[in-house]
Amino acid sequence: MSQEAFQVVAVLATAAGAFSDWRTGKIPNALTIPLLIGAPAAAFALRGTQGFLDACLGACFCGLVPFFAFRAGGMGGGDVKLFAAVGALLGPWLGMEAQFLAMIAASIASLVVLARRRKLLQAFANIFFLAFNRVLPKKWRREVTPELQSQLRIGPYIFVGTAAAVLMQHPTWMGMRP
Repeated sequence: MSQEAFQVVAVLATAAGAFSDWRTGKIPNALTIPLLIGAPAAAFALRGTQGFLDACLGACFCGLVPFFAFRAGGMGGGDVKLFAAVGALLGPWLGMEAQFLAMIAASIASLVVLARRRKLLQAFANIFFLAFNRVLPKKWRREVTPELQSQLRIGPYIFVGTAAAVLMQHPTWMGMRP
């Protein structure tokens, strides 16, 4: 199994995760756990200790920020495991690139969704008060209830970011010259 095969598996796995998240709001453990175990094992079989370390570092790097977002209530556990699986399959650097592109795609989509719902200004106000309530004088503080917060399923954007990162590694796959 070459590095390209790991990349194809990452794109296919995130496509499956995106579909599941879009339909049900969940990314199943049956998808993510085998990848988290299998990617380091396969990397070890193909490239030895260095491959194993790359897969483990990728899982840790790509799972760290989403884990903190999960702990703060800003992301689901399936999203965290899918990001970690992408890191295990792609390695730390390409995995972080995929994660970065996924977050850009999700950020743009969230702005579009909020604008369409006519809640963009309310969302910016919520962000302001979430960030600064502790330092504002009591008379200026405002409670931000969960009902005022918006949710966005991240699975489809993990797919978009992963596919974009992988395609940028292979310009010939897009019909472009390297």
